[in-house]
Amino acid sequence: MRIHLCGVRGSTPAPGPEFLRYGGHTSCVALAHDGAAAPTLVLDAGTGLRRVTGLLGGQPFAGTILLTHLHWDHVHGLPFFQGGDRDDARAVLLLPQQPGGTAADVLARGMSPPHFPITPDGLRGNWTFGMIEPGQLKAEGFTVEAREVPHKGGRTFGYRVGDGQSVITYIPDHCPTAAGTGPEGWGEYHPAALDLAAGSDLLIHDAFLLPEEVAAEASFGHAAADYAVGLGERSGARRVMLFHHKPARTDAELDLLAARLGARRGDRPGQPGVIVAAEGGILDL
Repeated sequence: MRIHLCGVRGSTPAPGPEFLRYGGHTSCVALAHDGAAAPTLVLDAGTGLRRVTGLLGGQPFAGTILLTHLHWDHVHGLPFFQGGDRDDARAVLLLPQQPGGTAADVLARGMSPPHFPITPDGLRGNWTFGMIEPGQLKAEGFTVEAREVPHKGGRTFGYRVGDGQSVITYIPDHCPTAAGTGPEGWGEYHPAALDLAAGSDLLIHDAFLLPEEVAAEASFGHAAADYAVGLGERSGARRVMLFHHKPARTDAELDLLAARLGARRGDRPGQPGVIVAAEGGILDL
């Protein structure tokens, strides 16, 4: 499995010279099968979705996009996805089950006039929009397990994705303090998160906060980087990728985070290696 990190920022894009090395695009991870030239499964459609077009080698997108939830930073890339907005594209877009109409209706609440020139149905190509409940599904040759995790302001899923050889877990927005303070005060290690991450080759997890920011800011719906590492340890994940960086977190500050937590290399039993996500990164599992 090849993992392309197309957007690793949370809440809003982060342009400017202080954010060049880790990147400013919002959440988007593209997955390709071993040996495949182009990704076919995309996790979230933040502004990082624009980068997926460059991975397609001039070909149209043919695949599935799974949304964890409907906050702006996870959907704003949709109308700017050139690889999917062409007559020969094929895209299936799935999101957590919501009240109030079809999947296209729900997406159109934020993507339609007067807020935006077109609705989701205005995208060119063969687009299919649908909703899913927690459970297992097949998508583009991958097996996906969806579980609901706490996050403020709308139903939110985490995903466990496998290709028969490797498994990744993707939980970019997570408010573990909603389930209790937990042993360190960073939030509870609740069953849904532990089940999704259990034995993963890579856990990609919300690291929006630092421990000293939890008391004042956890109510906004996010997790501390140290919680992500703790979840990896408790679930037996091999590696933890710190993701969904706070938009004001500069390259220099993320370097400090990498020095503090990224020094762990997974060289002791039960201790995962730790990576700080950087836009444009590629991992092969």
